Amino acid sequence: MKKFVDRQEEMEFLTAEYSRPGSSLVILYGRRRVGKTELSNEFIRDKKALYFLVTEESEIQNRNSFKDAVADFCNNDLLRLSQIDQWEIIFKTLLSKTDGKKLILVIDEFQYLGKSNTAFPSIFQKIWDTILRDANIMVILCGSLVSMMESQTLHYSSPLFGRRTGQIKLKQIRFSHYHEFYPNKTRKELIEYYSVTGGVPRYIELFSDDVDIYSAIKTNILSRQSYLYDEPNFLLQQEVSEIGSYFSIIRTIASGNQKLGKIATALEVKQTGLSKYLKTLIDLDILERQVPITEENPEKSKRGLYRIKDNFILFWFKFVYPNMRFIESGNLDFVAEKIRINLNDSHISHVYEEICLEEIWKFNTDKIWSFTFDRAGRWWSGDKEIDIVAYDSNGEDIIFGECKYWDGKVGANILTALEAKAKAVEWKKEQRNEHYILFSINGFTDELKEIAKTRTDVILAE
Repeated sequence: MKKFVDRQEEMEFLTAEYSRPGSSLVILYGRRRVGKTELSNEFIRDKKALYFLVTEESEIQNRNSFKDAVADFCNNDLLRLSQIDQWEIIFKTLLSKTDGKKLILVIDEFQYLGKSNTAFPSIFQKIWDTILRDANIMVILCGSLVSMMESQTLHYSSPLFGRRTGQIKLKQIRFSHYHEFYPNKTRKELIEYYSVTGGVPRYIELFSDDVDIYSAIKTNILSRQSYLYDEPNFLLQQEVSEIGSYFSIIRTIASGNQKLGKIATALEVKQTGLSKYLKTLIDLDILERQVPITEENPEKSKRGLYRIKDNFILFWFKFVYPNMRFIESGNLDFVAEKIRINLNDSHISHVYEEICLEEIWKFNTDKIWSFTFDRAGRWWSGDKEIDIVAYDSNGEDIIFGECKYWDGKVGANILTALEAKAKAVEWKKEQRNEHYILFSINGFTDELKEIAKTRTDVILAE
């Protein structure tokens, strides 16, 4: 299955950049396999464009490959047969092909040029300033090594800083688009697939032919021949040094240690020694630091928790990494059965909460309530936790939500328990309008449905 899904916002931005008078320089970056190449190829499909993929070879070899690509694009035999030792000549030749119509140049895996020659960002800056900036061209620099792309193109110390006209950090595809990939699957099956593939298009394609989530996991992740078996190692090894330290931190968080103090204790290190690792993992979109949604100063909050935000990484560190000795010794079926027993409670139920949070924002824009909230997230204090709290920071309305991914139907007792927990939330406690929403993968009891019919402050969502 190869299908271009979502990316409407990104396509609209690229189209606007293409339509603007003069030149454009767009930075397109994000983790591997997230769909950068597909996005750029879809965008240039009906336009005059040259796509060039940089390799990990030397700058000279990449320059020669680029020369040949431009020669073919321009049908220029002289350039093809020439020995060129300057990038500028190649770019000038490329511009001769504009013919009054805007040209698009996509340079994919741009960061490898800077890796092979640290001076290349300066070389390209000079090319942009002297050749491309005043031309009728749109340049898209793509890259999958996030830290390198940021340092080479976006950071204030980069020679290219201030030249870009826009940037896209491409994220995973949202759950709301999964039915476009799997039109014949139920909502429950879509949630299962999303909980493992995590919105990464390449993973989604890989899982498309399997009967169910368990066979998909066994075939595409637990098999030592599958590239997903060692995918996190591949993703991290080019981004960070000390990969063992990062693996230890991620595994510790995956096992349930989300507070900074607990992470440090589990690893037997000082809290201050974790700062740079945690920041790097946050920058790479692997981790996020969450605080109760009602906190007024999130950065100073002492109730912060670290959460793995990438569903596939979370799954892998929960079920694959701790069991590699069994897989390597040929006990794949044993690991597959452990996953079958624990997947719902230990993994999917937590991902389901994030899906519900995404959906409540859609309810917000669909004006399900008579007000519009501007903040939504989790809330916790002591031993109390609420899956969703959403409120209008300039008004007096607040929503409390519970998300249940379990086999049975949700009953009135869950609503009663939610109402009790809501009393612990201090936000405008004396002058607020409370609303409740319950999400359930397997529906609701007749008793709870009858209660919801008589109350305008209760919404049931399946």
